[in-house]
Amino acid sequence: MMNCVNIRCRALLFDLDGVLIDSTPAVSRVWRGWALEHGFDAQEVVRRAHGRPSLVTVCEYLPHADHLAENREVERREMEDLEGVVPLPGALALLNALPPDRWTIVTSCTRALAEVRLRAAGLPVPSRLVTAQDVTRSKPDPEPFQKGAVILGFAAADCLVLEDSPAGIRAGKAAGARVLALRAIAPDSELAAAGADWLASNCSSLSFVSVNGAGELLLLLTGDAPPSAV
Repeated sequence: MMNCVNIRCRALLFDLDGVLIDSTPAVSRVWRGWALEHGFDAQEVVRRAHGRPSLVTVCEYLPHADHLAENREVERREMEDLEGVVPLPGALALLNALPPDRWTIVTSCTRALAEVRLRAAGLPVPSRLVTAQDVTRSKPDPEPFQKGAVILGFAAADCLVLEDSPAGIRAGKAAGARVLALRAIAPDSELAAAGADWLASNCSSLSFVSVNGAGELLLLLTGDAPPSAV
């Protein structure tokens, strides 16, 4: 039996990697190579690099280096390695169905890298998005999602955040939004502990129904089992 949950909001704020696209193979290759060049544990670096600005990882592992130069090199490699960058299930259909002024992307990567990956995956590029260059404090701080809501003209409390990392979930909840967590990198227990309101496998579980008379987006969340409300 199919279970359904109705969700009302005024806008959607999407994380990028793990929510709309899968760039994991490319990210892993770039950070693995960088880690080995500098003598670090490649598996650890790859794990820590996910879901946060690359500059944070560079500063953490090379505290006395030329951080901006190192970060430019990492970004250059990420922009050139697009093999395996693909849209995740349901992402294209959902973005194409939503009113274009009611969604944006809030990501920890740079604008240039976000646009390159979106195009590689065949997804639309929003006219306005929030990237690492637009904030002073990254996730789990609420600033990224607060700014995402502002550029769409809404309060964060009126938005639905889609995230795959515990840090991103905490950022969305701290901003006052409700959060749909997608199962990409973290177990359900960690997603729930971070404060997720619902859990789903991917964007194919969420569909846009209509805009009601109050200007709210009506969404339908479906699945083979009830979403895990926390």
